[in-house]
Amino acid sequence: MAEPRTLKFPELSLVVLMGASGSGKSTFARRHFLATEILSSDACRGLVSDDESSIDASKDAFDVLHFIAGKRLARGRLTVIDATNVQSESRAPLVALARE
Repeated sequence: MAEPRTLKFPELSLVVLMGASGSGKSTFARRHFLATEILSSDACRGLVSDDESSIDASKDAFDVLHFIAGKRLARGRLTVIDATNVQSESRAPLVALARE
């Protein structure tokens, strides 16, 4: 049996998980990161609409997600984005945020 791998990141990192819905991103995130380090697009949809699957709440949810990610990064905190992020245009604001 292979030894489990240990993931190491600088404290100030933005980790962006990518993959289709149901591919295991959330499970991976929960296994490897603190709950406070993970920003989930589904959870943000729930915060703004009381429904984690409400697609019409996505713009507001991502506004919230990007805002919190920016605040965490400004404080030098590891931040993990749990969202599909499969399209380059959805990753672009996160790349810009990380560069700031």
